[in-house]
Amino acid sequence: MSTSAALQPGTGEIRATEYLAASLDHLLWGRLPCATDRAVLEIDPGTEVTIDTISHEGVLEDQGRDPAAFFAAHGVERAFVLDDAVALAASEYPRNASDGPHVVTGPIAVRGARPGDLLKMTVLETTPRVPYGVISNRHGRGALPGEMPAAEENVSIFADLKHALDGSSFGTLPLVPGGQRSVRFPLAPFLGIMGVAVAGAERPHSVPPGAHGGNIDIKLLTVGSSLYLPVQVPGALAYVGDPHFAQGDGEVALTALEASLRVTIRFDLLSQADAVAEFGVLAGPLASTSEFLVPTGMDEDLDVAVQNCVRAALGLLEARYGMDRALAYAYLSAATDFDISQVVDIVKGVHAKVRVADFAGVAAGAARHTGGGIGAVRRGRHGANGSEERRG
Repeated sequence: MSTSAALQPGTGEIRATEYLAASLDHLLWGRLPCATDRAVLEIDPGTEVTIDTISHEGVLEDQGRDPAAFFAAHGVERAFVLDDAVALAASEYPRNASDGPHVVTGPIAVRGARPGDLLKMTVLETTPRVPYGVISNRHGRGALPGEMPAAEENVSIFADLKHALDGSSFGTLPLVPGGQRSVRFPLAPFLGIMGVAVAGAERPHSVPPGAHGGNIDIKLLTVGSSLYLPVQVPGALAYVGDPHFAQGDGEVALTALEASLRVTIRFDLLSQADAVAEFGVLAGPLASTSEFLVPTGMDEDLDVAVQNCVRAALGLLEARYGMDRALAYAYLSAATDFDISQVVDIVKGVHAKVRVADFAGVAAGAARHTGGGIGAVRRGRHGANGSEERRG
């Protein structure tokens, strides 16, 4: 990324033909889309879209709702502050005190998407829009409420981004306030929020995740990874937001390294029949990477979230590989990590990492599905011969 200025709206490289800026008419703040929301973009399955996202850090009321002033206090020149973030903070956006903090871009309608289908969102590119980020411990939240922060105050820690000689990027922090930035940690940008609209006329709060996806905070969703979401309304009405530069599993302080990204996402569809054969009946999000299949479990009780994730993993192994449930349970215990996605978003998240390589020896006919594997998606409403696709 160039360090001469921030990656402002419409400037710099835009990978996809379809581009969605984070302008005021393309955003929701504190709430997520529902069935009655109007799509700001309509696309065919298989379309790539480049999307600008805005981090909520620096635009919130308790930070002054003035990003230019907030970041200037950390030594950031105005050229490095995003114009769309400044415009949002200065607007009269009708955000209530009870709403969440997150800013999402969308919603995007995918033609032909119907309830029961799966929407596949594949991350193709994540580009930092600014060379800094914020880690916050605020509002008595985090894993140690009442204990951290030590004083009764909200703490926002500013982190610089640097580039190594090999081209990699890393974040920096000091050992003590005002000290030399001698602590370095790797960056792995991803979107904390990827989701689809819920049924009904009420927009859900942006903080707790659910079957719609939303604030799932799964750090595995970096470039090359995909998220599968059960479609709940016609057109799916997808959205993205809560951009991160880095996160530890758990996200224990309330936020990770939050900062704005420009992302490119490809949107594909699996029909309901193909989705069930491929993954079983999904009660919530499922991620995939080159190495893992990643079923999820969520609940306000962490123990129940773990149980839900185990059930999701069992269903996945049964549907995808035809594996006996008792044997699948044994496999998960012996070979699969169950990681905590986050514990700070009211609804806690757990995700399993099922190694795809462990099933490389499964014969093609052993699984009960009949499709072309995890990449078999419906890219349009017509089959290969151009005829209207029949569903049943």
